[in-house]
Amino acid sequence: MESTFSSPAEAALQREAGAAGLRTPLGDLDRVYELDRVVGFVRDLGCQRVALQFPDQLLGDAGAVAARLEEVTGSKMFILGDTAYGSCCVDVLGAEQAGAQALVHFGPVCLSPPARPLPVAFVLGQRSVALELCAKAFEAQNPDPTAPVVLLSEPACAHALEALATLLRPRYLDLLVSSPALPLPVGSLNPDPEPLERFGRRFPLAPGRRLEEYGAFYVGGSEAISDPDLDPDLSRLLLGWAPGQPFSSCCPDTGRTQDEGARAGRLRARRHYLVERARDARVVGLLAGTLGVARHREALAHLRSLTQAAGKRSYVLALGRPTPAKLANFPEVDVFVLLACPLGALAPQSSGSFFRPVLAPCELEAACNPAWPPPGLAPHLTHYADLLPGSPFHVPLPPPDSELWNTPDVSLITGDLRPPPAWKPPNDPGCSALTPRPQQELVESSPAASFLSSRSWQGLQPRLGQTPVTGAVSGRRGIAIAYEDEGSS
Repeated sequence: MESTFSSPAEAALQREAGAAGLRTPLGDLDRVYELDRVVGFVRDLGCQRVALQFPDQLLGDAGAVAARLEEVTGSKMFILGDTAYGSCCVDVLGAEQAGAQALVHFGPVCLSPPARPLPVAFVLGQRSVALELCAKAFEAQNPDPTAPVVLLSEPACAHALEALATLLRPRYLDLLVSSPALPLPVGSLNPDPEPLERFGRRFPLAPGRRLEEYGAFYVGGSEAISDPDLDPDLSRLLLGWAPGQPFSSCCPDTGRTQDEGARAGRLRARRHYLVERARDARVVGLLAGTLGVARHREALAHLRSLTQAAGKRSYVLALGRPTPAKLANFPEVDVFVLLACPLGALAPQSSGSFFRPVLAPCELEAACNPAWPPPGLAPHLTHYADLLPGSPFHVPLPPPDSELWNTPDVSLITGDLRPPPAWKPPNDPGCSALTPRPQQELVESSPAASFLSSRSWQGLQPRLGQTPVTGAVSGRRGIAIAYEDEGSS
């Protein structure tokens, strides 16, 4: 229990500030980090102060990259290496604190739009891909040359997808190549027709075609990873892809393939379980997992209105990155909902580490909105912006007199019949309502107070005016296992 919710004092003294990873040879810095393109980005904007954001595994090269860019551009470089939430999000707040006029993001990225406008350049990296091995693996997984298939990849392998498609197109007629949804250069025209943007990628679909018609072939991952479920980018694709379409992955180094159908089934089963936990919950903790992604305030207000309409209480908690020790301080909360970017909401959580389950916003929507999901929707939305008004996936709450609120519902976890929710409008004061007691006292109706009253130990009791006044005396000295007046044993 101690190792789950706390850590020994020695750990704070021995902890290292992130794993720097292997350093890149100085001769390969220009190629790996695309420094020529970064230099052009800085010179075109005429920036004098530029922020460089690195994930933990690339911090070992941060100093050399910053020194090289300062030498070539003459601009001042600032290294952002400790983000408050996730390294995949653009740290606009950190760049503003440094007075930076632009930001360069290195490494994996969720491509979520930032909350504030700032010129940003993304360096995804260029991982080597064995094209011949991947092409043979694709042919083994897709024997039908007429079947529609989409080529997907992790961000570092996106540069090789077109070359892989060139090897496959003489045989495969319906092949679609995705690309990262990077911001378009300033002044550039949008392509016509405009490609579909989903999962942080662009899909150049032909008119009349739908993404749900295509299977998927994913290039990425590593055989060195013992648990592939820890990759949030692949989890996002597996959850959102059409369940009836094939999905396979390929290691870019060895060409080894794997059918991801079983893994997708496990992820969906886990998400269905979390939806049931949210339906049984009475108190919901809303974790503010980002402050730099656009529309996070609007999404927070939307989640609060959902919980109020479903008759649940909600608390908004700003704790930075959620950890078991932080969330264990709120035992009255039944489930937590992490409001973060698509990759942050699906970040790996070791089984049994958290005292209460941590959900994504889509799961709370499915639990509290009886009109969800709309017909024809993909099984899981990973970005909270898809739930807000203006999105094609937005589903408004039914009116209070709708029969959807009175539909009988049985918990699949406890087997009990759930009572219909006491519908509350979004402007309902919620926890500020006052409840009269028989003794004509007015008390605040609070889930935290109700939970505290049910505990056997409720904290220190002041007992004001009920104890005699005495002078201060010297207390016991020592530690709990050996006080000085106890002697040695």
